[in-house]
Amino acid sequence: MEGLEAVRKRPGMYIGSTDSRGLTHCMWEIIDNSVDEALGGFCTRIDVVLHADGSVEVRDNGRGIPVDAEPKSGLTGVELVMTKLHAGGKFGSGSYTASGGLHGVGASVVNALSARLDVEVDRGGRTHAMSFRRGIPGRFADAGPDAAFTAGSGLDQRGKIAKKTTGTRIRFWADRQIFLKEADIARESLLERARQTAFLIPGLTIAVRDERTEGEPPYAEEFRFDGGIGEFCSFLAPDEAISPVLRFQGSGTFNETVPVLDEMGHMTPTDVARTLDVDVALRWGSGYESTVRSFVNVIATPKGGTHITGFERALVRVVNDQLRATKLLKANDDAVTKEDVQEGLTAVVTVRLPEPQFEGQTKEILGTSAASRIVSAVVGNQLREFLSSTKRAEKQQARTVLEKIANAAKARLAARQQRETQRRKNALESSALPAKLVDCRSEGLDRSELFIVEGDSALGTAKLARDSEFQALLPIRGKILNVQKSSVGDMLKNAECAAILQVIGAGSGRTFDLDAARYGRVILMADADVDGAHIRCLLLTLFYRYMRPMLEAGRVYAAVPPLHRIELTNVRKKRGAKPEDRYIYTYSDAELQRTLLELEKKGRSWKEPVQRYKGLGEMDADQLAETTMDPRYRTLRRIRVDHAEEAAKVFDLLMGNEVAPRRRFIANGAQELDLDRIDT
Repeated sequence: MEGLEAVRKRPGMYIGSTDSRGLTHCMWEIIDNSVDEALGGFCTRIDVVLHADGSVEVRDNGRGIPVDAEPKSGLTGVELVMTKLHAGGKFGSGSYTASGGLHGVGASVVNALSARLDVEVDRGGRTHAMSFRRGIPGRFADAGPDAAFTAGSGLDQRGKIAKKTTGTRIRFWADRQIFLKEADIARESLLERARQTAFLIPGLTIAVRDERTEGEPPYAEEFRFDGGIGEFCSFLAPDEAISPVLRFQGSGTFNETVPVLDEMGHMTPTDVARTLDVDVALRWGSGYESTVRSFVNVIATPKGGTHITGFERALVRVVNDQLRATKLLKANDDAVTKEDVQEGLTAVVTVRLPEPQFEGQTKEILGTSAASRIVSAVVGNQLREFLSSTKRAEKQQARTVLEKIANAAKARLAARQQRETQRRKNALESSALPAKLVDCRSEGLDRSELFIVEGDSALGTAKLARDSEFQALLPIRGKILNVQKSSVGDMLKNAECAAILQVIGAGSGRTFDLDAARYGRVILMADADVDGAHIRCLLLTLFYRYMRPMLEAGRVYAAVPPLHRIELTNVRKKRGAKPEDRYIYTYSDAELQRTLLELEKKGRSWKEPVQRYKGLGEMDADQLAETTMDPRYRTLRRIRVDHAEEAAKVFDLLMGNEVAPRRRFIANGAQELDLDRIDT
């Protein structure tokens, strides 16, 4: 098969598929040619228009496709590029030092798979135009792909323009003989990649216009970012930063044997010196997920390749060296893994080089072997400089990153141990569960509840007040560890925190498995005083940092115990009378005063003094049941993620490592303090 026949016969070899993915790939083959002009510094704006008739138009203000005749073939540059495979400006001589379209087949493939393709080139003071039908040059009698067509070579000239005005406009209609009827270009995927490309080429404006909006104004959006991949890294990061955005840049050279056309017209293997430029932006955050994007000459490589292999190898090697140098890893400790290092990592890895080796036209994997060595050297040297820096600010940031990675390794090992022992068992079968756990008989998640109770004294009353069929109890001794400013290792060493994780049985951090949780609800039951609120905040901080899926699923609650009990006098005991007929519970001092005033107006009397509970342990079992534990009478407050997030922020402010924000908080709040409430 000659020329473009092979493309139409086996389109999947060139564009991957004939569905929406393949059609989108065609569009990006054309856009990438404009992007290559921008990479070379010749283009500052690209416009992409999705027309209502299903066609796609790409415009740029680059140099324009050459319009002069090529000596060997006698064809103009436009016709040569659009009809001959491997005739693109990147395929050989040196029009581009680095580009995305490296196989030299992109434009011609799109042309072969288009029912109609129109090209307009502004160059040399004139506008040149040419049309094609399924790869054959010619002229259409009217607009649209179904108009009458006459085959024939040659460029048409459509008027004069300013000599400095240059650019290319390409509009194509996909051939429905090739593509599936439902094949379409999704706007969101176009916008995402346009934004991505604008990040990768600082100063380039990419405008997207979608005119396929029936009865509504066209959708339009522009992207331009001057901060480059550093800004891209910040955009991708989903969590709070614990390190600044680090930028590693460098280059390396390598020799590559490629066939070169000699003077006799023969392909001769020749050693060619290549330069590979590396640009990496990365930062660590407080979260658990990792986001790593990789690019070769601004073309995304979602499946990685040799450049990602070098990047990951450098990360693991340098981090392990620094962890041992700083004694965060002992001599007999296992080395941290790639997953530990990449916990909370957001990174953008880009390399630029002439004629990279891709696996296939879809360019999803880089195969150039030298990229691994060069990227590893650049990233390794500069990351080591940051992690071993003696500058005060950088030293603290590096220490924070290393501690996070070391803690991730400890959490991974601890989670592995937990998974081996923490499965749903009753207390008699499992010696791994804490001895103080008072479990329930039911294993059904729809009913089972775990009460985390403040203190052993309250546990005794709660045992009598609970329904042992579905209510389990776990006592904690006072205030647990403040996990907001503690490492994962310290948290796991804390007896109370470890017991809570063990009883819930679903792991912690990024390994937390909501489906493995042993109870349908977790209810925090603390005293109705300041200390109780403090304990509740500490518990919420633990759940927010290490068991967040429980909060997101709405399975964490706070019990609402009363603060006062009013015992009414002269109440006749009737058969079937409810407990509230004799006792009234209030939950704050203000509510108590309102209730007493209402009783006084009704002429009701009560026993003095009104009982005020100092803690859950002061309540009788029937009182605790009817106010706090019995589902028929109790009130529960569902804790949401934003509640826990606010608690974590308050703890970070009041008990975290940063002193300055706490000082500002105290100074600003001093004016609001009621001096009469100060004892001395």
